[in-house]
Amino acid sequence: MRFDFASTIKPTEEQIKEVEKIINNKIKESLPVEYKIVPKEEALKLGARSFFREKYPDMVKVYFIDDYSKEFCGGPHVKNTSEIGKIEIYKFEKIGSNLYRIYAK
Repeated sequence: MRFDFASTIKPTEEQIKEVEKIINNKIKESLPVEYKIVPKEEALKLGARSFFREKYPDMVKVYFIDDYSKEFCGGPHVKNTSEIGKIEIYKFEKIGSNLYRIYAK
């Protein structure tokens, strides 16, 4: 599993461990994962996060994890966070200007 995020500074090991803890707590909450197909501009107004805005089509899928997360995405996805199980972040790297990727298993 991987996740991209924006940051102007390189995250520390302590921050990555804190992210892992937060993710595992959200998994335990068994939050529903739902999506809507909406025009790209509406998705942006909803506050959905995207990193490659120009690469998305006019109609996009926006995945919602309760009120906690809104993301542009192409899937695949789970129906509930509990389907994921406990994760461990084993790697993170810079993949662009102010853009990082974490890998978890």
